[in-house]
Amino acid sequence: MTSTGLWSVDYEVHGDVQGVFFRKYTEDQAKRVAVVGWVKNTPHGTVTGQVQGSKEKVEIMKNWLRNVGSPMSRIDNTVFTNERQIQEVQYTDFKTKY
Repeated sequence: MTSTGLWSVDYEVHGDVQGVFFRKYTEDQAKRVAVVGWVKNTPHGTVTGQVQGSKEKVEIMKNWLRNVGSPMSRIDNTVFTNERQIQEVQYTDFKTKY
């Protein structure tokens, strides 16, 4: 796989990630890194979403989603799926979905 161009990846974060400002911190981090996409809570206690941007910036977000999270969260596992190169981003910014 080439490391240039734009990338997209879906994610689901498992652990103590709801009610601990995980979505807010994810949105803040995504804006700092300058990636686009979304984040939302799921009915089964996880947080899911999508990140799009340069390969390097997507990797920074993946590392953050895997290892950092919000200060009060506990990340047990982060699953990344559907990672692929894209022609253009599908979002204008990073948003929390409800």
